[in-house]
Amino acid sequence: MHFNGKRILLGVSGGIACYKAVELARRLVTAGAQVKVVMTKGAQEFVTPLTFAAITGQTVGTGLFGPGIHPLEHIWLGQQVDALILAPATANLIGKFAAGIGDDLLTTILLAATRPVLLCPAMNCEMYANPVVQENLARLEHRGVTVLRPGVGPLACGAVGYGRLPEVEDMLAALSRLVSPQDLAGRHLLVTAGPTHEDLDPVRFLTNRSSGKMGYAVAKAAWRRGAEVTLVSGPTALPPPYGVEVVQVRAALELLAVLRERFPTADALIMAAAVSDYRPESLASTKLKRGSRAQELRLVQNPDIVKELAALKTHQVLVGFAAETGDLLAEGRRKLEEKNLDLIVANEVNRPDAGFAVDTNEVTLIPREGEPLALPLMSKDEVAERLLDWLAERLGGREAQGG
Repeated sequence: MHFNGKRILLGVSGGIACYKAVELARRLVTAGAQVKVVMTKGAQEFVTPLTFAAITGQTVGTGLFGPGIHPLEHIWLGQQVDALILAPATANLIGKFAAGIGDDLLTTILLAATRPVLLCPAMNCEMYANPVVQENLARLEHRGVTVLRPGVGPLACGAVGYGRLPEVEDMLAALSRLVSPQDLAGRHLLVTAGPTHEDLDPVRFLTNRSSGKMGYAVAKAAWRRGAEVTLVSGPTALPPPYGVEVVQVRAALELLAVLRERFPTADALIMAAAVSDYRPESLASTKLKRGSRAQELRLVQNPDIVKELAALKTHQVLVGFAAETGDLLAEGRRKLEEKNLDLIVANEVNRPDAGFAVDTNEVTLIPREGEPLALPLMSKDEVAERLLDWLAERLGGREAQGG
């Protein structure tokens, strides 16, 4: 997550989910944010202010009056931050926020706040389903407050249903969008990720070493920067990125079918998937048994997906990836021309700290126009940001297509 130097106000109201707010504060601080915590009286019954103070290194706001409290703190605290997050947000806090009531430090801050607000409800499922609570949430959304709907599952009261505080990862993702530049807002990006599995029999398949990490990093970063993102993913062990539409596929022909359907209304395709070049000529209906002689496996070529889509290009920006083990620039340029791409991201995959199944990458961006840009070894999240910097600039003068 990208919170380095960001100022975040974390408002905590009184519910059992307060303990998750402690982890949220820790993760924000670890990500480089300056975190100011403001607690309601009820919240202090579950977690002490000292806990948050120790994690954030800042005093915790607990009241409007008292020694050491600045008389205008309730005004500027919601104006001198990059965003506010309310987690957990109880039905009581939501009701006060919607009605414009300011009877403690946190609700008074909300009345004067001028920065984006992310609201994360947590309560009993029947309380959450109450029409008044739903009306209050709708009213706040209409005013521009971002509401992160609660999760479903077992609750502290023993009931099962909607009301769980969203997971910390989801809260961080939603908050990161509020504090990031929205230079891809209004754009629809297609991103592919992961390997393909080409079935040989009911047990075996052909695949490659792709983990999907690069494509998932691109999808997350693009959504954070305001894009509508469709991630078409081969089989991976990665969780679906928050806010991103995920379409699961298995084989190259499935991937091609999905992309043909989605491509016409996309503004860009970022082809980070590692698609198998070949598939078995036929699929055995039963498991192939060990024999006394060597087995002969006949393969046929899969379609060159990005090349096929490039032939259908009307307005889209096409970005491909080239996993190479030899002459990076020469091979990258060859593929760029052959496949009619606008940019190719070339990287060597025969080193232990770059390429498949690791969190870092060292790539060269080779555009159709302009000079190649060799990037140093960095995290795949950082590579995604640099790639999207190029894409945002390229799309800057084009009308969004939507869809």
